[in-house]
Amino acid sequence: MLRILIINGPNLNLLGTREPEVYGTATLDDIEAMVAERAAALGVDVTFFQSNHEGAIIDRLHEAIGACDGVVLNPGAYTHYSYAIRDAIAAVGIPVVEVHLSDIDAREEFRRVSVTAPVCIAQISGLGPRSYLEGLESLVSRLRKEE
Repeated sequence: MLRILIINGPNLNLLGTREPEVYGTATLDDIEAMVAERAAALGVDVTFFQSNHEGAIIDRLHEAIGACDGVVLNPGAYTHYSYAIRDAIAAVGIPVVEVHLSDIDAREEFRRVSVTAPVCIAQISGLGPRSYLEGLESLVSRLRKEE
């Protein structure tokens, strides 16, 4: 069974109340439940992790070596400036799909640049919680083609 890690970065623990006009009203628990349901339908195992700390996200990526087949990552604001997370993604050798609830290309100029996307196999944004489902499905499809 494929093992997928879902990592959520800073402030995503506040979903549902944080700027609902941008991020919607679904909570992180709602998104995790939706992803878990889709993962079960796809026959894959998912594990969830959220942290507001850059180092904790890097540590979790390192821990995924040999333990996970792929990662769906919403790096939050770290998307735009964390070369450390970018380097961790590149170093672990695990396929990563970057996801975002909002359309980062249609937001403030600084949000339009992702330093992490170039080392990911795909980036999906602007679909609200469906970004996670699309990210999971894209990752699973890619992994199964490689089997």
